[in-house]
Amino acid sequence: MNETVTITRAEYDRLCAAEEDFEDLRAALAVRDRIDAGAEELVPAAVADRLIDGESPLKVWREHRALSQSALARASGVNRVQIADIEADRATGSARTLRALADALRVTVDDLIPA
Repeated sequence: MNETVTITRAEYDRLCAAEEDFEDLRAALAVRDRIDAGAEELVPAAVADRLIDGESPLKVWREHRALSQSALARASGVNRVQIADIEADRATGSARTLRALADALRVTVDDLIPA
C-alpha cells in the first residue's frame, strides 16, 4: 500500500535542516567520544597557528609536549644534534628517524613533515 503525505515546502525545508543538524550533532558526539577514549587530541589554537605559520613541526610538537631537545633525544633514541638540525631545516631526517620522533611525540609522521 502506498501512503503519501503532503506537507508545505516550508515544513519540508525545516525537516531537511533538522536532519542536517542531527547529522552534525552525531559527528560532533563521535569526535567527543574519540577524544574521551584518547584516540583523538584537541590541539590548542596557538599550536595550530605556529604550524600554519610554517614553523618547524618537530619544534612545535616538541615544545607543545614540554620536551627539551635532550629529553626528546632520550625518548626517541635520536641524536640531539640531529633533532636540532631537523628543527633548523638543515636536515630532513630519514623515515626511521621521523617515525621514532613521531612515536615519542605521540603524533603521526605526517605531522612532522613541513607543509
